[in-house]
Amino acid sequence: MIKTIIVGTDGSDTAAQAVVQAGELAEKLDAQLVIVSAFEPVSETRLQEERVEAPADVEWAINEREDVDAMLAQISAPLRERGVNVRFAARQGNPADAILDIAEEEHADLIVVGNRGMTGARRFLLGSVPNKISHHAPCSVLIVRTT
Repeated sequence: MIKTIIVGTDGSDTAAQAVVQAGELAEKLDAQLVIVSAFEPVSETRLQEERVEAPADVEWAINEREDVDAMLAQISAPLRERGVNVRFAARQGNPADAILDIAEEEHADLIVVGNRGMTGARRFLLGSVPNKISHHAPCSVLIVRTT
């Protein structure tokens, strides 16, 4: 039985297709959906500059993951409105590692990722994220055709 589904996204249109399919599965199976995204570190200098320009009441919210948290909240909202049990998680670092780490922590039953739009002569090759996940996942993997 599938109780927890992890889906990775970078906010792109192709990744959104994987999120939609994962959301539909979670809804039909009454499973928990965890939407995961990775982010690169932001320099402390840049963060300090942004805090100086921000109103005092929101300075505390400016951090290295605020953009990815905002993206994940926006992606999660329509799923919540449909009644899907959804959460999101942002991790610093490599996207495949972030998805795999959260899948292990959550004892996931399924990971859903997009194929990254490979076409033509490259159609036999997966993108680096789904390739790594397919080889190292602690559970089943669904690779969604996003092209």
